[in-house]
Amino acid sequence: MMGRWIKTGILLAAAFVCCVVLQCRQERMTEEIAAKVIRFHVLANSDSKADQDLKLKVRDAVGRFMQPRLYGISDIGASRKAVTDNLDGIEETAKKVIAHEGYTYDVTASLVVTDFPEKTYGDYTFPAGSYEALEVVIGEGGGHNWWCVMYPNLCFYNSVYAVVDDEAKASLQQALTPEEYQSLMEGKNYKVRFALVEKVKELLEGL
Repeated sequence: MMGRWIKTGILLAAAFVCCVVLQCRQERMTEEIAAKVIRFHVLANSDSKADQDLKLKVRDAVGRFMQPRLYGISDIGASRKAVTDNLDGIEETAKKVIAHEGYTYDVTASLVVTDFPEKTYGDYTFPAGSYEALEVVIGEGGGHNWWCVMYPNLCFYNSVYAVVDDEAKASLQQALTPEEYQSLMEGKNYKVRFALVEKVKELLEGL
């Protein structure tokens, strides 16, 4: 009887160690992915239908403004410079849309590091974590937000909607290692795997 419990404990301890190693590896990979991308984040004034509709119009206008300025950029440093060099233009573009729609909301555009929950965009699931982002805040910024990945350019090839075309996929694949790229494609599976850590903890505590 004692031998069975010892074997069970050893197996659970080994499983726990494996899960912790996998979790640490995923956390490290998340940090590495975050260091290679810049996201585009638009926050609505509120969750009213009018404010949400306005958010999408601002998104589209900023997308049209930035598309030619991001064209051909193949490294994150150049993308970051394209954003910082055009922050005033981004704000002016957004303000024109807001005024045209009959609102007087303030708007700010900035390059920030902010926390994102897990998000799926097209075929890719980006893990939760801190990411650099072009953040456009309309008014109070209290409503649901819209996001995509600005570098590598998943937003502004042909559309600012959640449809990733082949050219955009190739851009992302070039920026990431094969393992990082695959982790985005298998985001949900990774999440299930790392949920095992908590389960193993429960089993060990029950011994």
